[in-house]
Amino acid sequence: MSDKLIIGSRGSKLALVQAESVAANVRHAKPNLEIQIRKIVTEGDRNIAVNIEEAGGVGIFVKALEDALIKCEIDMAVHSLKDLPVLLPDELGLIAVTERSDPRDVLVASETINRLKPGAIIGTSSVRRSAQLRNIRPDLQTMGIRGNVDTRLRKVASGEIDGIIIAAAAMLRLGRADEITEYLPLDHFVPAAGQGALAIEARRGDKFVADIAVSINHVTTWQAVTAERAFVDYLGGGCSAPISCIAVVEDGVLIITGMVSDREGKNMLKDHVEGDAGDPEMVGRLLAEKMLSEGAKVIVDEIRCR
Repeated sequence: MSDKLIIGSRGSKLALVQAESVAANVRHAKPNLEIQIRKIVTEGDRNIAVNIEEAGGVGIFVKALEDALIKCEIDMAVHSLKDLPVLLPDELGLIAVTERSDPRDVLVASETINRLKPGAIIGTSSVRRSAQLRNIRPDLQTMGIRGNVDTRLRKVASGEIDGIIIAAAAMLRLGRADEITEYLPLDHFVPAAGQGALAIEARRGDKFVADIAVSINHVTTWQAVTAERAFVDYLGGGCSAPISCIAVVEDGVLIITGMVSDREGKNMLKDHVEGDAGDPEMVGRLLAEKMLSEGAKVIVDEIRCR
């Protein structure tokens, strides 16, 4: 068995903080293991001007890491789980997740959502966030925004835009919680599947890494995000429709809430189901089937045809 583990990560400050947190978990479980973090530049980092959807979705942040895994240049890759596509290369698998941080979205602005002036410009590159914002404040404008967390926050501080919507977990991990204006309620802003959790991706059949993964995997988070990813997959999460969900596990019961919307936030559907946390994929599919029967299929198909 090897005595060295190479963890692959994007090179941003947030990504490295996340990779180091996984490394700390591994050190605690395997104190005699030598750990190295290797920075990998992804297409999403290399070209911050490109539109995420036009470039193939959030997968642009993971492909270079996956290539490094397949070439055996790294042993595991650490991702923000919300950035990891549901469909992975045949050679790779999602083998563990960390305990989830706060899954909510937050607003960084001079005012709360309800008090922002009509016409205020809110930066977000997420169609999901834009649709949910337009649903409750159709008088606000949204602007696509890319770049790391520091870059986005500077745009607010300089007055270039009036605010940004960003994951609470990102702000918390960077120690910038004091800059959060408002934690956005889950009943109005359903987060992306997996938001707040870190994903560990590795080569299938790698017993060395699999043994490490067992020691750091957070079971209830795994159950919750497995249901969420099954929900997105069943709905056809590769499309550009605003689709989101959040699951929680309480006393062996998994409760998952989903949202599907058109891009304008005018035709929005939300629902939830409960089920056995021991079969999270089934619970996620159950919610997807329920929402498809309630009209989600029409919403998703209309966006696919554009």
